[in-house]
Amino acid sequence: MTGIRHPATGIRLTAPAPGWSIDADVVVVGSGVAGLTAALRCAAGGLATVVVTKARLDDGSTRWAQGGIAAALGEGDTPEQHLDDTLVAGAGLCDEGAVRTLVTEGPDAVRRLIGTGARFDTTDGGAIALTREGGHHRSRIAHAGGDATGAEISRALVAAVREAALRTIENALVLDLLTDADGRTAGVTLHVMGEGRHDGVGAVRAPAVVLATGGMGQVFSATTNPAVSTGDGVALALRAGAEVSDLEFVQFHPTVLYLGADSEGQQPLVSEAVRGEGAHLVDASGTRFMAGQHELAELAPRDIVAKAITRRMELHGTEHMYLDARHFGAAMWERRFPTILAACRAHGIDPVTEPIPVAPAAHYASGGVRTDLRGRTTVPGLYACGEVACTGVHGANRLASNSLLEGLVFAERIATDIVERANDAEHVNDAERANDTAQTHGVEQTDDTAQTNGVAQTGSTAWADDAGPFAGGADLRASAATDRPLAAAADPAALPAPSPLLDPEQRGTVQRIMTRGAGVLRSAESLAVAADALEALHDGAVRAAAPDGAPDADAPDVDRPKPAEPGVEAWEATNLLLVSRVLVAAARRREETRGCHWREDRPERDDENWRRHLVVRLTPERRLVLRRTETAAFGPVGPAQAPDCAAAPPIHPDDHPDD
Repeated sequence: MTGIRHPATGIRLTAPAPGWSIDADVVVVGSGVAGLTAALRCAAGGLATVVVTKARLDDGSTRWAQGGIAAALGEGDTPEQHLDDTLVAGAGLCDEGAVRTLVTEGPDAVRRLIGTGARFDTTDGGAIALTREGGHHRSRIAHAGGDATGAEISRALVAAVREAALRTIENALVLDLLTDADGRTAGVTLHVMGEGRHDGVGAVRAPAVVLATGGMGQVFSATTNPAVSTGDGVALALRAGAEVSDLEFVQFHPTVLYLGADSEGQQPLVSEAVRGEGAHLVDASGTRFMAGQHELAELAPRDIVAKAITRRMELHGTEHMYLDARHFGAAMWERRFPTILAACRAHGIDPVTEPIPVAPAAHYASGGVRTDLRGRTTVPGLYACGEVACTGVHGANRLASNSLLEGLVFAERIATDIVERANDAEHVNDAERANDTAQTHGVEQTDDTAQTNGVAQTGSTAWADDAGPFAGGADLRASAATDRPLAAAADPAALPAPSPLLDPEQRGTVQRIMTRGAGVLRSAESLAVAADALEALHDGAVRAAAPDGAPDADAPDVDRPKPAEPGVEAWEATNLLLVSRVLVAAARRREETRGCHWREDRPERDDENWRRHLVVRLTPERRLVLRRTETAAFGPVGPAQAPDCAAAPPIHPDDHPDD
């Protein structure tokens, strides 16, 4: 098949060619608060919308959110005060324009969420009940079911999606972005994992793709994130040539239930709201240690609390501290924190009668795919929102309970942008048909304009750049999201060399490398060791994938490993490795301590040199380009500039480009 198009990098996962496809106007990847809000808004705007999710609709990270959603809803509270708290928590790296957008649009966005069906806890007088969490100077956290806010939000949005009869594809791992002849988004490839209507690799063809895939906590051994949080959205965006930013800022939640030194995977969270209601952090002797370290004591921003706990653990040679809330009494525990109470008791701990053992664990990625205030990435037609995105809101450290609000606000802004552009494109196309012309914005339309990775684009159109509406002569709105078999498989010879797959058995190795070298405490030495170890894993995958007779295959004195077979486990492990390598490269480059990036060898914050963002992208040569922004502001996000490949270093621990 001719006219096959790929993302600018040409990098893709090793996978079979798509065997089926669906046409749509918008494909939303992810089913948390960000993804489902964007999908509902796009559908309400008349666009054929498909939701793709890696598990079931209600199995995303939103479901696990305990504390609540922050917004200036209470008497005496204002968006300006919310802004101030967010800027302080972000340690000088928040984009103030993005934060102002969040806090001013947040209250109404929460009210619209309530209108969708979400039921928040209320006071006896019927007002929304509000509590405090770390970093907040006012009670502005709305919660549901005591400590089951995420589950309630997920329930309401899933019900709305089903009522609206949106098309959904569950149990599907999205692989890579599809693009048209001009490098604009044209859909995604995906693999349905044995359940649902389709099996195997297929494609959803759409001129707008919204990444709402959640976080990447599974790069570490212990995390609060669910097993599906393997950084798939960030990895896809990197392979597509999009810019990512601030990936070094991974927030470690201070109070995660400690289950033992050997425990791995998702760990039970003990919400910050427990401290908001008056619980104290103590050591084994019962001594409080946060008082005097910060004016807010246990309610200091999360990076400060996590560091204090870690320091105390080192001082006493222990692996955890304690959260003491025995003074709550049984009634309050059962009413306010039933989920946490049940989780603790399931692990043999009764917080009513004993302190809870806690330790920091990977919780939230403040960085991600770089976007503007409309959620647009540097790849035209590709959007991102929620934890996978980096809007500039969180800076170096997310303020507690701002994540659900960010997903909600920016999902609405994305949907507004997509619908407006769709309407603009429809008007442009009507005028073109009336004039019987094949010219749009001075670009001649050809049969190849909407060809993708072996998937012919019909019934949809491509994106123009930020300065104008869609380009293309076809109707934007599909009459329906329809299935169609592919007429022919892609010619393997026409495809770029795929990315070598990591053996799934190495997933735990990646996690242990990251935990030791890039966890709460980092240093030049630990990061260098991590970078070398990750590079060795990558080199092994390259050797395994090299064809017989290739230099990599014939390297002397090296045992050639068996190549990994394409499949969900291998794709996830490969995504984890890519994200880990970029995270470590950025962490090595940021030679200071700021927010949740804690360098033992660089303990001071350096505003003169580092009050700015690190922006990263990959080149077709699989080389990593890092640049620093000139200020803490994000600035405009347009199509990424072609990198100077001659000056671009590979992803390697000893290679750092000039700023």
